[in-house]
Order: sequence, then C-alpha cells, then structure tokens
Amino acid sequence: MTYFVRRLLVMVPVLVLVSIIAFSLAFLLPGDPAEAILGDSSAGDAVAYEALRAELGLDRPVPVQYWRWASRALTGDFGLSTRNKQPVSEAIAARLAPTLQLTVMSLMWALAIGIPVGIISAMRPNSLRDIFGSIFAVAGVAVPSFWLGVMLILVVGVWLKWLPPMGYVSPFEDLTLNLKLMLMPSLTLSAWLTAVVMRQVRSSLLEVMQQDYVRTARAKGLGEWKVVTRHAMKNALIPVVTVIGYQMGHQLGGSVVIETVFGIPGAGRLAADSIFHRDFPIMTALVMAAALAAIFFNLIADLLYAYLDPRIRYA
Repeated sequence: MTYFVRRLLVMVPVLVLVSIIAFSLAFLLPGDPAEAILGDSSAGDAVAYEALRAELGLDRPVPVQYWRWASRALTGDFGLSTRNKQPVSEAIAARLAPTLQLTVMSLMWALAIGIPVGIISAMRPNSLRDIFGSIFAVAGVAVPSFWLGVMLILVVGVWLKWLPPMGYVSPFEDLTLNLKLMLMPSLTLSAWLTAVVMRQVRSSLLEVMQQDYVRTARAKGLGEWKVVTRHAMKNALIPVVTVIGYQMGHQLGGSVVIETVFGIPGAGRLAADSIFHRDFPIMTALVMAAALAAIFFNLIADLLYAYLDPRIRYA
C-alpha cells in the first residue's frame, strides 16, 4: 500500500510536466484556432480575428493561459472545443468507448497469439517452428499498420467479403456486428505488439530454462510442458509484463492511424481531427489522457511483479 501511494504521488509532478509540454506544443503548430474557425476570412477581417482571439483567451500571455487552463482542468473542466463549442470532457467521453475496446481487444490478441508462439519457439530453438515464429515476429514489427489495415480491408472485406470492411456499431446495439467490425482493426493494431511479446517470451523463457530449479524439476521426471507452465513461465513473464506496460502507450498512439483507416469514431480519430482543425483544448486534453493511461499501465505492471515473483516485495 505504501508503494502504491508513493507511486501516485510521483504521478503528480509527471502529469504537471506533461501538461506544460502538451500546452506549449500546441502553440508550436502553424496558425491558431481563430484562423481555423474563420478560415480564409481571417486574412481580410482583422477586427473579427482579434475579437475571436480575445474571446478564446489567445491574446493573453501563454503562462496566464496555462494557469487558467490548469486550474480548470483540476476540476475536470478542460474548456470548450474551439470547433463546435462542445465541452472537451463530453467530446472525449463520447469517443472513448471505441478506443478502449480497440485497445483491449488488441492486447488480448497479442497475449493469445504472442505467448503460445513464444513458448513453442523457446521449447524447440532453431527448429522449423522457431524459424517460422521468427519470420512472423519480424513481419509484425516491419509491416506498417496502415498498410496492413488497407490490405485487410481490400482482401477480407472487399474481395472475400468475409467481414464488413469499415465502420463501427456499439456493442449495446448489435454485439455480433460490433465484433465483426472490430476484428480486423484489433488484429491490425495487435500485429506489432504480438511480435514484440512473442520475441520477449522466447528470449526470456530460453534464459529461465537454464536455471538450476528448472533442471531440478526435469530431474524429478516432470514433462517438458509441465516444467514450462508450472516452474519457468512465471519468472519468464516478468520482462514480458514490463514490455507490455511500456508498449501500451504505443497501442494508444497506434489507434489514431487504425481508427482513421477503418473509420472508427474513437478518441484516436478525434485526436487526428483536432490536430487538423487546430482544436487546442481537445488536443491538450487527449495528450493528458494518454499520459495518464501510460502511467496507469506501468503502475499495473509494477504491481504484477510481486504476483509473478514472490521474492519481490515493495516496502
């Protein structure tokens, strides 16, 4: 409990630093929200442009703008979208469910495929199975996710017509159609993480299998599969949990591309739209949400260490 509280306290300065960086980066983009709202008319109507900047608070010094934004953000008020005047928290909440489902499904695919393939490769190193697993891992890391998504849409959705190519339906409306629509996007997003998990499981398990307690288990007459699952796998999963904790941020970032390719109205697509329209409040809030999610996943990974290895205890 003490460790958990200490980690929560460490999150505070990290989030403050992230908020400063996110708020500052928004001003490095060309143009500003007033130009995006007025469009071409901003060049010919300087009065309307300055009035809109004053209404949005953009005419004040950047530190003053940050302080106003941060003080409101502490209460859950991230301001209004400069594009449609919708509260930022409501805009993000409305888009959060598809992104969470996409991220969770991609993680499930990565674990369901990466761990068994990694175990099989480690049990028979340099075999034909291991070679095929290595080829799969290299392909998963090397193939761009947007290209893989387009190919799945073209082959599976358009040519073979096995699955709907694009779109999104809430699972509360039609669960079967929802799973069909989310199958290809989740597989596409999971390809990179699956390859990373598989290679990490293989290398970690190969190292653990050389330990003395594994040799002792073999000497007792246990089968190879029981030796792996009962004795070696827990310790081998510790670096895997670390990798997954760090790579969940990559998964959240990858959802921007995947949601755009497959037409999913999630937070990732909202992030892309907010950048295009220079919607600074939504951009900053989404960066903060991504940072908070990354910190949370790393905290969960740290807490799992004690379960996987009883020798680890947090004072």
